[in-house]
Amino acid sequence: MTDFADMVEGYRRFRAKGWTEQRERWSQLSQGQDPKVMVVACSDSRVDPMQIFDVAPGEIFTVRNVANLVPPFETSKGYHGVSAAVEFAVTQLEVPEVVVMGHASCGGCAAALSGGFKDSKPGEGGFISDWVGLLDDARDKVKAEFGDGADAKRELEHEAVRVSIANLRTFPFVADREAAGTLKLRGAYFAIADGQLHVMDDDGVFAPA
Repeated sequence: MTDFADMVEGYRRFRAKGWTEQRERWSQLSQGQDPKVMVVACSDSRVDPMQIFDVAPGEIFTVRNVANLVPPFETSKGYHGVSAAVEFAVTQLEVPEVVVMGHASCGGCAAALSGGFKDSKPGEGGFISDWVGLLDDARDKVKAEFGDGADAKRELEHEAVRVSIANLRTFPFVADREAAGTLKLRGAYFAIADGQLHVMDDDGVFAPA
């Protein structure tokens, strides 16, 4: 397993090879970034967007969190990390596309489906429970149709993408740009076991890319 010492060794390999070979690109990136896509992905260690989409540094602006969730637009005081990332990508970097990418075997979606951390204290699952509470309505719908087995887990993973896209549309600056045709919202889903990416169509249906 990789620990921090292994990571430092990896950095040294990168510094000796990857950085050196692309020194001109890194010099350009030091002056600023101009990504064309924002990706909202899960924090899960198995689903790195840069690896899955085979992109270079500077090509995608990424925010990752438990279950790849975007909360709805709200103006209450607090630390709105995901909302700040969306605001920066859309209004400052002016990305023309935002992709929400879910994945198979998502622990956050599993927690939402099971309610296993319900009523837990912060530090004992409470933060997780509050966050995946964004999927409460979707969970109820999924359980009513699919129960709580493997099909339900996969469907809730798909629903997490749909919910996040719906929540993105509650941000006025997102909705305005989408209506004007300058911003496109997309959904995707990565199946870890077979390495297959699924892309969501305008009707919310996922199909292999």
